[in-house]
Amino acid sequence: MSLINKIILKSIALTVLFISFAQSDDLKKLGKFKDWEAIMILNDSGKVCFAQSKPVLQSPKKVDRDARLFVTFRFEDKVSDEVSTTSGYEFNSQNSITASSGKSKYKFDIAQDNFAWISSNKIEKKIVKKMKKASRIMVTGYNKSGSQTIDHYSLMGFTKAYNAAKKSCT
Repeated sequence: MSLINKIILKSIALTVLFISFAQSDDLKKLGKFKDWEAIMILNDSGKVCFAQSKPVLQSPKKVDRDARLFVTFRFEDKVSDEVSTTSGYEFNSQNSITASSGKSKYKFDIAQDNFAWISSNKIEKKIVKKMKKASRIMVTGYNKSGSQTIDHYSLMGFTKAYNAAKKSCT
C-alpha cells in the first residue's frame, strides 16, 4: 500500500473515531501533565476517566503507528487502575505483549484487535506503583506478520495525570 493510501486510511479512521466521540460522548480534557494527559468521557453508561500517553520513541522508526498507553477508571463498573495499550495495529496472537521498566516485566494477557489488557487487577496495581516511581516504561508487541515493535513511554507527568483521572471518576 502506498504512503498516500496509508495516510488517507488513517485520516478516515481518526475522523470516524473523533466524530463518534463527538456525537455519542462528552469528551473533557482534564489536563496535560508533561508527557501524559488526563481525559474524562461522559456517556450513557457513566463516566470513563483515564490517563494516557503517546510513545516518546518507537522501534522500528520507519513505521508510523498510533500507539498509546492508558490507565482507566470506570466508577460505575467498579474498575480502577485498568492498564491497557494499543500499538496501532492488530496484535499477533502467537506472541506475548509485555511492558517492562527496569527489572520489572508485566504481561498483557488479553488481546483483542488493536488493544491489550492485563486480567489481574493485582498486577495492574503493581504496574501503576512502578509507573509512579520509574522514568520510562517500554511496551513490546508483535504485529500480524510477527514483526516486533517497542514503544518507549516517558513517565514524566504520569502521577499527576493518574491522580486527575482517578479524582474525576471516584
